Amino acid sequence: MKNIFIFTLLFVIQLTVFSQKTRISRAEYIAKYSDWAIREMKRNGIPASITLAQACLESDNGNSWLASEANNHFGIKCHSTWTGDKVYKDDDDKNECFRKYFSAKESFDDHSDFLVNTKRYAALFNLNSRDYKGWAKGLKEAGYATNPKYPELLIKIIE
Repeated sequence: MKNIFIFTLLFVIQLTVFSQKTRISRAEYIAKYSDWAIREMKRNGIPASITLAQACLESDNGNSWLASEANNHFGIKCHSTWTGDKVYKDDDDKNECFRKYFSAKESFDDHSDFLVNTKRYAALFNLNSRDYKGWAKGLKEAGYATNPKYPELLIKIIE
């Protein structure tokens, strides 16, 4: 009986250890997704530095629940026009609807499309793609995030 208990305990410990996800560092995250951000910059004019900074901040470098469970690296909520998969999670309000993606790549693509196709972000595309400070401030002014320090947080990640 004692041997069965010890075996069961060791099995549970082993499962726990192997099921824990290793956190990815910011440098690893940027290395992994920089090509996608550059591709989106070429496709839509959104600075790669802004795309990566937003992804790092919004997804905790890919370690957040939303990034790991829903492949949502930008914290994009459903909004009324979203017809894709959804997940619900507490954010500014309880049980808010967030977009769920099949892959991280789909999240990066949708982030660009979301900015390009949402009127409130139109003024950003008049800025130079190297003006990351202007983009950071413009995103906040257009209502991308509720955190009043959002521009500073993005700029700090970039610099």
